[in-house]
Amino acid sequence: MINFEDYKEGIIHFIGIGGCSMSGLAQILSNLGYRVSGSDLNESPFTKTLQKRGIPVHFGHDASYVEGASLVIYSAAIKPSNVEFAYAKEHGIPMLERSVLLGQISRGYQKSICIAGCHGKTTITSMLALISNDAHIDPTVHVGGMVDFLSGGVRLGKKDCFITEACEYVRSFLTLHPTHIVINNIDDDHLDCYRDIDEIIDTFVQFVGLLPKEGVLFANPDDESTKKALARVNCKVITYSMQGAGDYNSANVCYDSLGNPQFDIVKEGKVLGHIVLRVPGLHNVQNALAACVVAYETLGIAFEDAAAALLHYHLAGRRFELVGERDGVKIFHDYAHHPTEIKACLEAASNYPHKKLYVLFQCNSFTRARTLRKKYGLAFEKADVVLVPDLYPGRDIDTGDIHATDLVAEINAHSHNACYLPTFEDIKAYLLQHWQPGDIVVTLGSGDVYKKQMVLLEK
Repeated sequence: MINFEDYKEGIIHFIGIGGCSMSGLAQILSNLGYRVSGSDLNESPFTKTLQKRGIPVHFGHDASYVEGASLVIYSAAIKPSNVEFAYAKEHGIPMLERSVLLGQISRGYQKSICIAGCHGKTTITSMLALISNDAHIDPTVHVGGMVDFLSGGVRLGKKDCFITEACEYVRSFLTLHPTHIVINNIDDDHLDCYRDIDEIIDTFVQFVGLLPKEGVLFANPDDESTKKALARVNCKVITYSMQGAGDYNSANVCYDSLGNPQFDIVKEGKVLGHIVLRVPGLHNVQNALAACVVAYETLGIAFEDAAAALLHYHLAGRRFELVGERDGVKIFHDYAHHPTEIKACLEAASNYPHKKLYVLFQCNSFTRARTLRKKYGLAFEKADVVLVPDLYPGRDIDTGDIHATDLVAEINAHSHNACYLPTFEDIKAYLLQHWQPGDIVVTLGSGDVYKKQMVLLEK
């Protein structure tokens, strides 16, 4: 079996090093004393961080970049046709897929805290990172998103603690070696690689089975699919709930004028802490509750210290992120792409001061559009107007059996507030004609909408 620890003397080359996860892993290996290089198509904030840390980054892909490498790391996004991948294969250079490397890294820590769930794991991971950092725990952290206080998606610690997102896509979290697991929720996402929700639940149960005898599972029993998984696990379980069903519960939730919540953490009727958040949305109560409970139970961090840290917490990049303002209209972006995430985001947006709420939603993948069509129809009730461009293909091939107009029809069957506009230029023209000062626009999706949305700000 290939093990990265056997390649201390050579160069470890990352194909696609500019991605958030890949750049984080490259920095972790460099911090552990390994020689690292990488390549990617374009410059990004992540590649700039790598270069500042002295890690060579090549732009474009060329077989020569792999010459002399002793080990190659690649992600699922890299195709066998990639010239560097093909060269490594042809010349017998050992190769590791990204998730396998992450799993091997997690094995090297006494505490390996793995945050799982179809929604909220980036936020919980980054909240826990901030809480533990402020408490001088000095963990190593790996986050699947841009986090401002981490200057990216990684923190390089010196203590024997590792905090990471645990992604269920293509079952990649099964490579991890957790000592503690968080399951925030289980939903019917990634149906391009899972048969149905039952298979997803099965895989989460399998993940929990990786815990050692003394391991601990933290879980949210408010979520029905998580509750089904809990009935099948055999380990120590600590629960957190917004409905009073957990070992730890949120209570007395209220909001400020910007829709930012505050709440009490309660156990057995006793208030243990009061949390004030500077980020909007009820879903962030659940995320913060999880982070505080895990911090207390695994790292011994007092709830008052967690509360002090979270006063300074800002959302990770692409989470209700203000991207600009035009004509007195604020434009936000959120990575939300699953109906559950969209509902949570728009609930938060509805509490933000505004006159009219416009939503630009680009569905990422034909598979999602096809399998979640009816759920998308129920996700936009809080929006005044929903503007839907052509579908972003993602990893899929267009088979012609689903179109953006099908989603529009489904939304209009419930909310009567959606229209199809094929391009972002069409959407820009519509908004310029209709929006008024005091309105807000929220762009949603996990495709390239975060890039194309910038056309809305162009004069």
